[in-house]
Amino acid sequence: MSETKFDLIVVGGGPGGYVAAIRGAQLGMKTAVVERDKLGGICLNWGCIPTKALLRTADVYHLMKNAKEFGLSADNISFDLDAVVKRSRKVAGRLSSGVSSLMKKNKVTVIEGEARLEKGKEAPAVIVKADGKDTRYTASHVILATGARARTIPQAGLEPDGKRIWTYREAMVPDEMPKKLLVIGSGAIGIEFADFYATMGAEVTVVEMLDRIVPQEDEEVSAFALKAFKKKGLTIHTGAQVEKVSVSGDVVKAKIKLSGGKTEDNTYDRAILAIGIVGNVENLGLEELGVEIEKSHVKTDGFGRTGVKGLYAIGDLTGAPWLAHKASHEGIICVEKIAGENPHAMETSNIPACTYCHPQIASVGLTEAKAKEAGYEIRVGNFPFVGNGKAIALGEDQGFVKTIFDKKTGELLGAHMIGADVTELIQGYAVGKTLETTEAELMHTVFPHPTLSEMMHESVLDAYDRAIHY
Repeated sequence: MSETKFDLIVVGGGPGGYVAAIRGAQLGMKTAVVERDKLGGICLNWGCIPTKALLRTADVYHLMKNAKEFGLSADNISFDLDAVVKRSRKVAGRLSSGVSSLMKKNKVTVIEGEARLEKGKEAPAVIVKADGKDTRYTASHVILATGARARTIPQAGLEPDGKRIWTYREAMVPDEMPKKLLVIGSGAIGIEFADFYATMGAEVTVVEMLDRIVPQEDEEVSAFALKAFKKKGLTIHTGAQVEKVSVSGDVVKAKIKLSGGKTEDNTYDRAILAIGIVGNVENLGLEELGVEIEKSHVKTDGFGRTGVKGLYAIGDLTGAPWLAHKASHEGIICVEKIAGENPHAMETSNIPACTYCHPQIASVGLTEAKAKEAGYEIRVGNFPFVGNGKAIALGEDQGFVKTIFDKKTGELLGAHMIGADVTELIQGYAVGKTLETTEAELMHTVFPHPTLSEMMHESVLDAYDRAIHY
């Protein structure tokens, strides 16, 4: 007979859930994970990882088409879309299998099925439906890590049909390369897919309702990205709105209201919806338990506590930022608090964000505008890629690194980058922010030469009028 009593049950096996489960097992808890699909969640199977595999293909394709710049010759460059997709799925499968191995290694019980909660003694009971049968599991602590999904607006036709109108899931496994593609929304998901399809040859139009693309980023980054994408041939409408989308035969018809009030009717082969995220709060029994839900997300404190005895929530389910690494760290904080340790509460301003388009975008902390809004007197440093030897050698001399400091204390408030490989650089500033670093420590740190990281140093120096190489 299978075990039904645990110290900790985690509902959801994504980056938040499986990490929380592993940490619970490390701390001596008898732990189980409930997963209705594949371990690894959306991130490993349909998000973070497989998109990076697609974007890697696009990077290689771009380099091959520009081989002459490096003294190489490559003729008749083409691609096999089926093979491109298969590679991406293989990468996802490998990592999901790796999570299964981690569960076994840490002696975490994996329960397959759909979960809902009912009132219990120490914590809500977890009822798992599998093969038409309900099984009741109990634990002293239950963590919800059910994630989120793409937002849709059915009344405007902004709803996937699986063929012509896509979310990220369908966009990951195209059966053919669209000639004309409409991307609705220019956050990280939208802009990554726009970049992939444009690089592979599609004619791409991006529509963003706000006044700039990647609107969560610093305004200077948004402006630079806009120029870069337009140079690549993308059509981008900001301050615009897709009022209606419909499928007619083999085309997608879209009514777009532009920023000046003019309306355009256009047709496309496919459309990708990237208009936001909603939490997976339905059919879990949360309302009956008294869990507070706001705009489809569960409200928690900095330790994942929901206010309901024994029930916690982490990851995308709890709201922005919707990032895998945020979910994982929330899971660790939550479990360590449950175990009686003293972790620091989640500090979202120290969480880096990365967008893997070309040029890449990365940031952590406050933007210049947000720092001013918060009342800081600031110093701003900015160093361009064109002033860096490694960037020039790579053939990637477009971009910049921007830093923002508190003028009074020297505290690093934020850092913002756009350019080649910046997603691999931002962690240096994330560590700095976590350690409450000032400009002094960063200035006295020796950065290796020749590396792109030297721009991080130069940007700090520039904030204090001491830049050397530009």
